[in-house]
Amino acid sequence: MTAWEGKEARRPRGTSDVLGLAGFLALNLLVLAAGGVATARSVEIWYPSLAKPGFTPPAWVFGPVWTVLFFLMAIAGWRIWRRFGAPGRGPALLLYLGQLGLNLLWSVLFFGFQAPGVALLEILLLLFFILAATMVFAPIDRLAAACFAPYAVWVAFAAVLNGMIWFLN
Repeated sequence: MTAWEGKEARRPRGTSDVLGLAGFLALNLLVLAAGGVATARSVEIWYPSLAKPGFTPPAWVFGPVWTVLFFLMAIAGWRIWRRFGAPGRGPALLLYLGQLGLNLLWSVLFFGFQAPGVALLEILLLLFFILAATMVFAPIDRLAAACFAPYAVWVAFAAVLNGMIWFLN
């Protein structure tokens, strides 16, 4: 438990809490779906034609992994949102929204514009936002920060994969 968590704070209860969670889940689902739209054509034609490193996961892995990560991201954002009065809550939510937007932008750059070089620079910025959010989340809610840990690891892996694809092509 962090120092702040032990203090009494205003937290949404009941319907407000459930609606907040639903809102975060819906927002994340919307971004996930928009990213899917941005990747749809390239995944079938362009991406399979690229030279990829031997550690590239099979195509079927990406959908389930991203679904789990977006669910964890929604839980993390919701947990921060419900900590009314917590120091750093506002900046934490801004970092959360920023990384969400950058996540979508990467899909557009890499798959939509088929620009792995530009996408590599962008994914490094995304990783910075994820790590910054994780650090800002930790004093507010350790579980929210923990929910971002697998996301940070996956995006770091994706950055390496993105870099290798750019290098090989």
